[in-house]
Amino acid sequence: MSITPSSRFSARLLAIATPADAGRELNRVRVDAAGIARMASRMFTRCVHLSELRCHQAKILKREMLLLGGEAAMASSTVADGIDGINLILIGTDEQLQQLCSKLMQQSFELPALAAELEVLLANASVSPKSWKTARRELALTRPLIMGILNVTPNSFSDGNRFFDPGHAIDRALEMVEQGADIIDIGGESTRPGAEPVETAEELRRVIPVLKELDGKIACAISIDTWKSRVAREALAAGAEIINDISGFTFDGEMAALAASTGAGAVLMHTRGTPDVMHKDTRYDDLLGEITNGLKSSVQLAETAGVERSRLAVDPGIGFAKDAAANLEVLRRLREFQCLGLPILSGTSRKSFIGTTLGRDTGDRSYGTAATVALAIANGAAILRVHDVREMKDVADMTHAILNG
Repeated sequence: MSITPSSRFSARLLAIATPADAGRELNRVRVDAAGIARMASRMFTRCVHLSELRCHQAKILKREMLLLGGEAAMASSTVADGIDGINLILIGTDEQLQQLCSKLMQQSFELPALAAELEVLLANASVSPKSWKTARRELALTRPLIMGILNVTPNSFSDGNRFFDPGHAIDRALEMVEQGADIIDIGGESTRPGAEPVETAEELRRVIPVLKELDGKIACAISIDTWKSRVAREALAAGAEIINDISGFTFDGEMAALAASTGAGAVLMHTRGTPDVMHKDTRYDDLLGEITNGLKSSVQLAETAGVERSRLAVDPGIGFAKDAAANLEVLRRLREFQCLGLPILSGTSRKSFIGTTLGRDTGDRSYGTAATVALAIANGAAILRVHDVREMKDVADMTHAILNG
């Protein structure tokens, strides 16, 4: 069972993959150049970012971590000047951080609560979720799950208009099941960058006939890709069992309550702005921090509405309000989202950052997609949302076999 972090402290894991990642994070907490040179190479163990600490808390954390043989990176001037609101990075092994937790339990200044928060993060990082519940079943996460994309739209970026006809859509769904899909994700509104919104009635007209025809005909789970509660409600009644919401329940105030009342599985994705404008807002002061905090907010919103954690998965939203460099960083550091203790979904299939990186058109991105699928699994993804089911299932199964020996 995963553990829910408390809201008392802002704490998150850092997954440092490159020296550049290490340098950026140390700069962000205002470590001086000498400190960066000394500590950057040590950040490939376990790192925990703590925000808004009081000065005396930061001093105790630094002292205790150094005594254990680890590091505590922060701006030395803030401690010297007695300034609160300190950001700090703990650097060490899991054993050192567990020992730190034990020591903090003996302290005052709310440090026992901070120790409990650290124990939550370490537990979530070391024990991955074993299953994911939907409205109709419990999906085992003993291997990566393949979610096949079925866009019943005229304008999706990769396969727009190919499956707009309900008959073609149904044939494609059956084909993906035969190819090994664990989930079919049906969407009636394009969410590509710059896409215009679709009226609810039109979205329903596109997806409901397909759902009704597939209900009872396929053994795998069906997901509805929508941010509208009315569409989700009618889709669930027609056979869907998972809500895949690009807004993380933030666009439609009734979506969280609907998920709670129906027992649907839910994918909570991070984005910033609606699809028609999100591509205009891709600058971040702290990319991974902002995504993590956004996902935490969505999870809290869902839980407050009564959705069980066992029914939640998270998606950092690769391609949504992020430029190519940001998408590469999210994929490289995907393991950071393990701090939430929930299954991670990765949706990279044929996206523009692959085209930008390789100079390939949409229809020629299968090898690039394969690389992203393999890396996503290596970095903690449990669910892969893809167009090419047969090919990416092979990639996923082979990667899983290598990692698990």
